[in-house]
Amino acid sequence: MTSLPLADTLPAAILFDMDGTLVDSEPHWMAGEQQLAARYGAVWTHEDALANVGKPMPVFAAAIQARGVPLSVEEIIEWLLAYMVEAVAENVIWRPGALELLTSVREAGIPCAIVTMAYRQLADVVAGAAPVGIFQAVIAGDEVTNGKPHPEPYLTGAARLGVDPAACVAIEDTLNGTLSAEAAGVPVIAVPNVKVVPAAPGRSRVNSLREIGLAELAAIRAGGVIDTIEDDRWTPDAAHAPVLV
Repeated sequence: MTSLPLADTLPAAILFDMDGTLVDSEPHWMAGEQQLAARYGAVWTHEDALANVGKPMPVFAAAIQARGVPLSVEEIIEWLLAYMVEAVAENVIWRPGALELLTSVREAGIPCAIVTMAYRQLADVVAGAAPVGIFQAVIAGDEVTNGKPHPEPYLTGAARLGVDPAACVAIEDTLNGTLSAEAAGVPVIAVPNVKVVPAAPGRSRVNSLREIGLAELAAIRAGGVIDTIEDDRWTPDAAHAPVLV
């Protein structure tokens, strides 16, 4: 790969997933799902929660409903959103390295967007807690027809910022999100949180946002691949285990 000056290879935009990538909200989601199921005597295990990480809200709401929660999918979504907004608003827990990365890309003048399957009500809470001027757009799960792993969310994010998807870099924590970005033609860096993202040809993966700086973003934008994860040794931090609150 030809070496280029950093400024010539920086991404035209950074498209950030939210839950599990920027903020450590997955434990809240899991706890909320378990609480709702328990309220109606249904069983929703940690494994069930893991299986639904990164999926569109109607998909995992329907899965909870199928376990015996006698509410409509819309009512389940409404309950979980209210739970999450309260939990996250009380204390936005940024992932290690998130604020530092956001600050560095802002200082470099790179436009950023949140591309999330969470609904606008929750996405706005997180976007509002970020450093001022970071996000020029928020694409939420209730604003797209097809959720991740469909390419629509990331195509919408690039279009909203007026840039070519191939000139962006996406940062994700789930396989569904990674597949969504890849399908949209957006170079992506997977930063697993509660589940490992499997290796694949051309797929970049790192253990932490702390491993991503302007040089790494430039390398990915220019077609490079970075993979610092050893699958057989990767396990989520103990802090990521859901705690009922």
